Amino acid sequence: MSRTVHCSRYKQDLPGLEKPPLPGPSGEKIYNEVSQRAWDEWQELQTMLINEKHLSLIDPDARSYLSDQRRRFFNNEPVDRAEGFVPSGDG
Repeated sequence: MSRTVHCSRYKQDLPGLEKPPLPGPSGEKIYNEVSQRAWDEWQELQTMLINEKHLSLIDPDARSYLSDQRRRFFNNEPVDRAEGFVPSGDG
């Protein structure tokens, strides 16, 4: 049985994550407030940011940057995009 959360990104009740995606308070907050759909979209954006901006996850500044972008994404605030990146369309 899936659990439902009131998603902070979509402002509606949607299926939630099966378990916290991160350790600690940040993971618990995401688990309680973010839908699976929003988390999957964040994962795609995060991958694009890491690749296009050549981020190293061993760099504390890069991890801090991604944490800030994640917070902004889930709160519907502007987030960075790769320059020149055009998402694929449906057709």
